[in-house]
Amino acid sequence: MASSATMMQTTAAAPEARGCALALEGIGHSFGGTIALDAIDLAVAPGELIALLGPSGCGKTTLLQIIAGFVQPSRGSVAFDQQRVDRTPANRRRIGMVFQNYALFPHLTVAENVAYGLRARKAPGAMVRSRVAEMLARVQMTTFGNRFPRQLSGGQQQRVALARALAIDPVLVLLDEPFSALDKNLRLDMQIEIKNLLKSCGVTSIMVTHDQEEALSMADRIVVLNKGRIEQIDTPDALYDAPASLFVNGFIGHANFLAGRTAGARGLVHLAAGAALVLREATQRTAETDVTVSIRPENLTLFERERPGAIPATVRVAMPLGAVSVIECVLASGETVKVSQSRAAWSGQPGAPAWLGITDTTKIHVFDTPRGSPSII
Repeated sequence: MASSATMMQTTAAAPEARGCALALEGIGHSFGGTIALDAIDLAVAPGELIALLGPSGCGKTTLLQIIAGFVQPSRGSVAFDQQRVDRTPANRRRIGMVFQNYALFPHLTVAENVAYGLRARKAPGAMVRSRVAEMLARVQMTTFGNRFPRQLSGGQQQRVALARALAIDPVLVLLDEPFSALDKNLRLDMQIEIKNLLKSCGVTSIMVTHDQEEALSMADRIVVLNKGRIEQIDTPDALYDAPASLFVNGFIGHANFLAGRTAGARGLVHLAAGAALVLREATQRTAETDVTVSIRPENLTLFERERPGAIPATVRVAMPLGAVSVIECVLASGETVKVSQSRAAWSGQPGAPAWLGITDTTKIHVFDTPRGSPSII
């Protein structure tokens, strides 16, 4: 147990949460006859960083626009610190926005871009100069104040866009696909920088992304959306380790889906590939039922020789990815699976026979097979 002194030090070191508490209740929105959002409920704590994640057309951008005040919801309420704002214009909500293309004014210098929101609010000149200097220092752009956006790299433009959003001391920062325009090598560095900056400011933040790795690495909690509804809200670790639905399991991380059938309350599942597994998640299924069994690639190990309980397979292709290899195999059922393991642990060639071993059966998930799918065994 931590000592009182340690606990006091930890509390003192934590940044003050200056952002608002956001509450969405029963949010729904339609475009003509198309339902974009349906019964969205979400509570966000002050200083929390939330990611809205989902495929194209799931409603995440519409939800962000409703929070910002750009779109009036068809039904439901939006509240900041228990005060309803769904009828409040966007320019009066004290929101900072970071757009996908940064949306910097090309005819203004970096310093003028950062000052824009403050000047629009008619802040005193001395305050504007002080705040601009503070924000440029925070994003490590102090020496770039006199440059124009066209003279900056993508990462530098993003820093300026974030400085402009934070300069007005917002209660909420909204980020719309903020890293999509950056190359992969720069993206991770910027994710770390921006997360640290948002957390150090203590501001509440909502980020829209379709990139699962981006959401997993940055967010305190992730809201997974699908067809206008929330599938699951949870921490990154919980979403990955305990997905609530087949959709979430397939959308978060990588997974192999195998056809199976339960065989009573003992947790026994017969796979179409010919193997039988005893799975904790299947113990509550008392009737014989067609199921979909999910196994993560890193929870499989490939062997070159037969082992008891291992599933026979044929190697299709092996792709080295740095320290690991991703190996695709074909099972006797015709199903394909991907295995992720140390590159040094596999030297077999495509077409070679192999055997699949499961590292941890407690990490296997079992879902009802969607209706309309044919019987698998």
